[in-house]
Amino acid sequence: MIAPLIDHISVVVITKNEAKRIGTTLSQLSKQFSDIHVVDSASSDDTVSIAKGYGARVINFVWNGAYPKKYGWCLEHLEGLQDWVLFVDADESVTPPLVQELAQLEPQGAGYFIRSRYILEGKPLRFGLHNNKLCLLNRHKMKFPTVNDLGIEGMGEIEGHYQPLRRSYFAREKIGRLKGFMLHDAYSDMRSWAARHARYARWEAEMNKRWAWPQDPIAWRSALKTIFRNMPLRDYAAFLHSFVWKLGFLDGLRGWKLAKSRYAYYRMIRQMERGEL
Repeated sequence: MIAPLIDHISVVVITKNEAKRIGTTLSQLSKQFSDIHVVDSASSDDTVSIAKGYGARVINFVWNGAYPKKYGWCLEHLEGLQDWVLFVDADESVTPPLVQELAQLEPQGAGYFIRSRYILEGKPLRFGLHNNKLCLLNRHKMKFPTVNDLGIEGMGEIEGHYQPLRRSYFAREKIGRLKGFMLHDAYSDMRSWAARHARYARWEAEMNKRWAWPQDPIAWRSALKTIFRNMPLRDYAAFLHSFVWKLGFLDGLRGWKLAKSRYAYYRMIRQMERGEL
């Protein structure tokens, strides 16, 4: 028996020149969701034609250099969305347990965190750091914050590494967490990963300098992030967090490589803060 399409959640996929990866993402989504929007930034490759081939509605986004940036613009201006919106990146894919959970979910509150397990050398990692994003949102109750990062190179039209927030008049709405997870194929092209994270590191170093970070929607997460950003040796802390605290060593050499990539990223940030890069 074929499961019915999920029609109470809109899926939004953000793209720019993602022809190599968008097909994998949309091939999964198109089997499960009836309402898929691809918001593209004038891709020069086949991203748009591939997206249309999977039945997605494609919208061209042109950033004006101000806020809202791309994700925030989607919540505020994208027409035809359901009340609940699931953001999926072009290097992410939904898994059967997550799809089953979403199909049965009667969403309440303001939003839900969803974990992503990294894929390394073609296989998902079971342990180590998991990406944890508040990416299932009630678009009426949540927004992406405006931060003091305009003019910082590295992110451009995309919001940085921070979570969306409750709108002020929904400040007490509950934020939940789903058990199902996505898969995050961020390491398939290490050259691309290195270039992308060098940009992210420069942005994050300047965010630290300006102390422009918004509050996390969960108070204890916000406190931990503040402590971490003030650590003098946070590159080593990031390695130990992934490899030891999060049991990355149980993934063997691949767990070591993931933890080492976290060390390398935060080392770049430290070096940029000290003017060494």
